[in-house]
Amino acid sequence: MPKRTKSSGAWLNEHVHDPYVKLAQKQGYRARAAFKLLEINEKDKLIQADTVLADLGSAPGSWSQVATELIGPRGRVFALDILPMEPVAGVEFIQGDFREEEVLQQLVDLLNGQKLDLVISDIAPNMSGNTVTDQARSFYLCELAYDFAISHLKPGGQFLIKVFQGAGYQEYVKLLRESFAEVVVRKPKASRDRSNEIYLLARKLH
Repeated sequence: MPKRTKSSGAWLNEHVHDPYVKLAQKQGYRARAAFKLLEINEKDKLIQADTVLADLGSAPGSWSQVATELIGPRGRVFALDILPMEPVAGVEFIQGDFREEEVLQQLVDLLNGQKLDLVISDIAPNMSGNTVTDQARSFYLCELAYDFAISHLKPGGQFLIKVFQGAGYQEYVKLLRESFAEVVVRKPKASRDRSNEIYLLARKLH
């Protein structure tokens, strides 16, 4: 068995004692990330009783869980991930790479002409440990999510995405501002202080 590094040991210790991890387990959420979306939604009221939304990079499913609790009977949640995801009641899940045409076509077929009110994405690449590479991979995924959002959102729709501050960040904000009337930054309490992750909320697609 490989020896645990000091950093992985520190992460494990932090994870075990993390109040949001404990709260997620207690409330039945699959990951602590649920509380990031809950806090952002409390402030910005993104998910309403009739919202139709897509959750990109949805596995393990905590954001989809939150979304289904909030949409009511008239809303719909579509979830997409390259990884498998245990079913979430009320969520229409497509396993596959949303860069591929046949995967997108599955969503188009499910939508049946309907446009989305909201796209949410907590997606992140598999981290290699190389900061430059990881940052580039992250913003590549963010650009793909942006392309997806502007293709499938209705006019006035909203887009919430996790980004990592660093190279490419300002350019990505500029890209969002070209298509949306307003772009705001959110850093929920459940996002660890030492993490350079933040969430960008782009409102009112032109």
